[in-house]
Amino acid sequence: MDEHRQGTRRAGAYLARWAAQVEAELERLLPAESEPPQVLHRAMRYATLSPGKRLRAVLAVAACEAVGADGDRALALGAAIEMIHAYSLVHDDLPAMDDDDWRRGRPSCHRAFGEGIAILAGDALQTLAFEVLSQLPARAGIQPATAVAVSAVLARAAGSRGMAGGQAADLAAVGRAVDAATLSFIHRHKTGALIRASLVSGALVGLDEGEAGLRHPAVEALGRFGESLGVAFQIVDDLLDAGDERKAHEASYARLLGAERAVQEADRLTQEALAALQALGPSGELLGDMARLLRHREA
Repeated sequence: MDEHRQGTRRAGAYLARWAAQVEAELERLLPAESEPPQVLHRAMRYATLSPGKRLRAVLAVAACEAVGADGDRALALGAAIEMIHAYSLVHDDLPAMDDDDWRRGRPSCHRAFGEGIAILAGDALQTLAFEVLSQLPARAGIQPATAVAVSAVLARAAGSRGMAGGQAADLAAVGRAVDAATLSFIHRHKTGALIRASLVSGALVGLDEGEAGLRHPAVEALGRFGESLGVAFQIVDDLLDAGDERKAHEASYARLLGAERAVQEADRLTQEALAALQALGPSGELLGDMARLLRHREA
């Protein structure tokens, strides 16, 4: 138990350290508020630089290190992933989607800037992310073929086979009873796809073997780890939100199975994620500590 506590403390310190570096990278890459059109650029910065864990970016850095490369190589990648994540939250909060007025303790982007600018901010963040990905050969010192492979992984994770598909299934479930298979589909696509892609793309940048990197045993193991971790992460989110009346209309394991069984499912998926890391040996220990930390987080 003491070893696990020490591990989660190490993971917490790692998350904080790299999150600060990702934040600085985002500051550099996002357009300045003074650049026309100012209102759009203010909205992009508001949405992206709002307080957050930078989890997906840090997972990319950790995966890069797990395959033996310097974590700095994945910084620009991590920033691009955070832009994709921020765009998804801006659109997710819109009245036509989940209709949330608050995000990370302050008014959501459409409440602060209006729906039209919020939609455009999300659009611009997604396209800026892929602009940054196209620049990875210069920014990260990797082969163009690796940048193409990374872009394909993240495009799939963001599209109809990933986040957008999960959001569509979530919208279809509003006001309806959903079964476990439908809920699993929503979570694996809406949340899990980008978490998995963050790990896979971080490892691809670290290996720098182009598309061939996708067949590397470490990348395959990290993909399995990400699939299980992503759903466990969402279940914990659902449990933390269980008392929030604003979330009462959303499908969740806590409402479908009850809190006790949802906790058991989060534990099972975390153990499944940890088992996938065994293929990495000692280089996967930090990611294991991060999985334990995320499982037992309180916010």
